[in-house]
Amino acid sequence: MSELEIYIDGASKGNPGPSGVGVVICHNGEIVKKISNYIGEATNNVAEYTALIHALQESLILRAKKLKIFTDSELLYRQLKKVYRVKNENILILYKQAEHLLTGFEIFSINHIPRENNKEADKLATLAVKNAFKKS
Repeated sequence: MSELEIYIDGASKGNPGPSGVGVVICHNGEIVKKISNYIGEATNNVAEYTALIHALQESLILRAKKLKIFTDSELLYRQLKKVYRVKNENILILYKQAEHLLTGFEIFSINHIPRENNKEADKLATLAVKNAFKKS
């Protein structure tokens, strides 16, 4: 799979609070992978970056060469576009990890989309938090 479209989202109930990530990976308009993971206590921004990292790791496993990444997080989008500096130490660690993972691809784009265009990733992130509480 040379080119993938990826939709990412993070959810935090409390900010910081119980958090989850949602990722939808598509190839030629078809969903090839969904990820819904509980990540424990985190802020919403940490959850957003963690969703990106999960997506990038999975894309490397799928041997993608080109990525189109879609997020409704304006902060993540602007930081990756280098419009905003990363000031928070916790985010900086995740930012550097994401930047390193991105070197594994020939080309990538990061795109900001409205929340209503990211419903599936949002649903997966929220579901991860809900399911974690059902198990406990």
